Amino acid sequence: MFPKKLQVGDEVRVISPSTSLAVVALDQREISIKRLESLGLNVTFSKNAEELDVFDSSSIESRIDDLHEAFADLNVKAILTTLGGYNSNQLLSSIDYQLIKKNPKILCGYSDITALSAAIYAKTGLVSYSGPHFSTFGMLKGFDYTFEYFKKCLFEDQAYKIESSKQWSDDHWYLDQNERVFEENKGLTVIYEGSAEGRLLGGNLCTLNLLQGTPYMPDLHESILFLEDDFDSSAVAFDRDLQSLLHLPQFRGVKGLVIGRFQRASNITEDQLRLIIHTKQELHSIPVVYNASFGHTSPIFTFPIGGLVQLHAKVNQSSIIIKEH
Repeated sequence: MFPKKLQVGDEVRVISPSTSLAVVALDQREISIKRLESLGLNVTFSKNAEELDVFDSSSIESRIDDLHEAFADLNVKAILTTLGGYNSNQLLSSIDYQLIKKNPKILCGYSDITALSAAIYAKTGLVSYSGPHFSTFGMLKGFDYTFEYFKKCLFEDQAYKIESSKQWSDDHWYLDQNERVFEENKGLTVIYEGSAEGRLLGGNLCTLNLLQGTPYMPDLHESILFLEDDFDSSAVAFDRDLQSLLHLPQFRGVKGLVIGRFQRASNITEDQLRLIIHTKQELHSIPVVYNASFGHTSPIFTFPIGGLVQLHAKVNQSSIIIKEH
């Protein structure tokens, strides 16, 4: 079930299902609002978006109320999350999935929002989107690629090919917007060649793994997984988190794997990643590529959780095409 695409004049609601809007600087909020308004969108905020507790979040009740209100409001056409964090999975047993199914609309965010996206897809079939948070739109430099793919995915209907960004960054841009550090992007790295087509699932690996054994874990059959992890990860952590996913009986139905770029703080090298992948018998017969432009570095492309994707993995000739979104 695909939500309607965005159009000029649409209202976009900002909610905080994980980290509170209160931690986002006012000047960055203003930049985000202006960027979204440049697309012809009207930005509104949920009533509890700035509620703040000792975990930089808010009560389950407040977050659920905001989520339900955003889906129920007929004027709201898309929902943007403020930030990621650590606790959106607290909401899953309290969500009115029938309300969401009856009011399908765009939900976009990444990182901890993987729990929401995966659960909503598993329980309703509604496609949601891994893409920039509201706060991400406050990035002054190095945002063009992110902006372009947000528009391709959420405003347009036609299939699109994902090109690698020319540069990338892993700096703390929100602390200093002027002193940014960018480096050349080498593009997709092929670990195993092959071609596949399937339903795109995934997001943040350690967050997705929280759903194993619950009613909120999507069926992985006939899927192509897009997986990334953040600075809290390491080679050994990524190894065991990936292995946990591979142990699922349904992983036998996975048709391909796309791995997002790691943050520098993870200290995961390409050699370590290749060794990890080569030790996984379950991956030997499917295409596997690394260094895709999504995850916790910038810029990122937007992709549909539950959409149709085509992956061609061949050295120097790889491509990722989002066919249905």
